[in-house]
Amino acid sequence: MNKQRLSLWWFIGTLVFALLLMLVPLPGVLEPFKPYWPALVLLYWSLESEDRVTLGLAFMVGLGADLLTGIVLGEQALRLCALVFIALRFRSRLRFFPMWQQALAVLALLLNDRILLLIVRVLAGASLPPASWWISPFVGAALWPFLFLLLDDLRARLRIQ
Repeated sequence: MNKQRLSLWWFIGTLVFALLLMLVPLPGVLEPFKPYWPALVLLYWSLESEDRVTLGLAFMVGLGADLLTGIVLGEQALRLCALVFIALRFRSRLRFFPMWQQALAVLALLLNDRILLLIVRVLAGASLPPASWWISPFVGAALWPFLFLLLDDLRARLRIQ
């Protein structure tokens, strides 16, 4: 298998794995702590691979996530498109931030995602979520350095561009 094909499979595999991680059930007490895995993986690839992540890909991953979770079709697609748009817009700056600043930027992006989700759900007639609903972006930001280093290390071991 040539490197280009391996690189493509690695890219697709990480996105599929993120979608599967999103489906892992947690006990009710831990549910607010579940990070938004597709967003974190798309952020990683947005920063590390200039030409692979597009708004169209973010939309498709979001539609896949919508279908897997059974929520309103297009909700996660909208959220991921907004997230990837901002990440790609500021990619050249974000890539060279120290890891702690990247984690803060990821926190801002994930909080923006939650605000967008809140707007969509309130407009759809849902009630306001509990305060614990806001924990997930902080968990995602705390996991960011570890996820980034893990994916970067695996990519380097596989010698993938």
